[in-house]
Amino acid sequence: MSDFSQAGAITTLHNLTDRPLEDIEAELLGFSRKNPMTLILPSLFSELEGPALGNIIEKLAGAAYLNEIVIGLDRADAAQFEQARRFFDRLPQKKTILWNDGPALRAMDARLAEEGLSPTQEGKGRNVWFCMGYILAANNAKVVALHDCDIVTYERDLPARLFYPLANPLFDFVFAKGYYSRIHDNRLSGRAVRLLVAPLISSLKQLLEHQPYLEFLGSFRYPLSGEFGMRTEIIPAIRIPGDWSLEVGMLSEIYRNVSARHVCQVDIADNYDHKHQNMGGDDYGSGLSRMAHEIAKAIFRKLATEGVQLSSAFFRTLKATYYRQALDMIERYEADALLNGLLFDRHAEEQAVELFTRAVARAGEVYLGHPEEVPFMANWNRVFSAIPDFSDALLSAVELDNR
Repeated sequence: MSDFSQAGAITTLHNLTDRPLEDIEAELLGFSRKNPMTLILPSLFSELEGPALGNIIEKLAGAAYLNEIVIGLDRADAAQFEQARRFFDRLPQKKTILWNDGPALRAMDARLAEEGLSPTQEGKGRNVWFCMGYILAANNAKVVALHDCDIVTYERDLPARLFYPLANPLFDFVFAKGYYSRIHDNRLSGRAVRLLVAPLISSLKQLLEHQPYLEFLGSFRYPLSGEFGMRTEIIPAIRIPGDWSLEVGMLSEIYRNVSARHVCQVDIADNYDHKHQNMGGDDYGSGLSRMAHEIAKAIFRKLATEGVQLSSAFFRTLKATYYRQALDMIERYEADALLNGLLFDRHAEEQAVELFTRAVARAGEVYLGHPEEVPFMANWNRVFSAIPDFSDALLSAVELDNR
């Protein structure tokens, strides 16, 4: 059971009563007549063989309010694509697979490259970007949401609660972010949020005078959740990051494009567990070290666009402030864990903070050396302007690959 606190710049929608899923879905089915809903599933082929996606598809089969399910499929050859088609055939809803390695979609990517608009990095960001472009081209949805495909604790409440504030015609929310607690193997999980993002935002707020962007970012209980949704009307103007800062970068774009009163966060699960990242190393090429490095860079770049002057002296101070704040956070989490009968490895927590501290410092160095770096993909307004027939061509390419 959640509290009912409303703190920060955005609205928080809690799970106060464990309302029956059937009631929520019945309302969603009614809303769908005016506000048709499409769910995006950005998936690697390997996730079809993992422990989570089969259960997700089984649960989603009962979500009758969904107008369409769009699956972005990465890293699949022709035989694997056919296997994926059979796998997703279990869904009774209208469904479309974007085979991102298919010949027709690769040809579309080549057209984008000719205009300098092709995403430069493979990954979830590129996957989601193409799915959103397809949904805009299809023009049959008013609300779009997405969630990851490796959620081992998945229940059908998750998409229902995520869609509800966006599909309800009585509300004026245009963006919703999911939040939840993270507990795995009787331990607190979610290190990147607990030990990186939360103390980093707190440290930046301590060093900088009133910064509305930091107040906005700090309002989210789980800013790195991969579960979010929006009204399709705002998609064309949104620039999606192509690196590992997708979630923070998306929030930065929402801050730029949407008034905070039209933004909410919603409790979508009592507990959430998915694939766990390894810590990675000081090369920042993988794992949580890469995530920390790219998230910190994304926040620094956004602060610069807000007029904040960042220098080597600032980053030295930030490193020390963040390290102290993160260590203080560990004490809070230890008390919370022990009260709830959870295991707590303080040594591992401090090792994570030390790695994140180095990642934050390195991100500052990289930012100062390359302040012009732009990791965002072009928004769809620009794509459709540069290539006027791209919308129809994208629909045809998806259909061709599926044939």
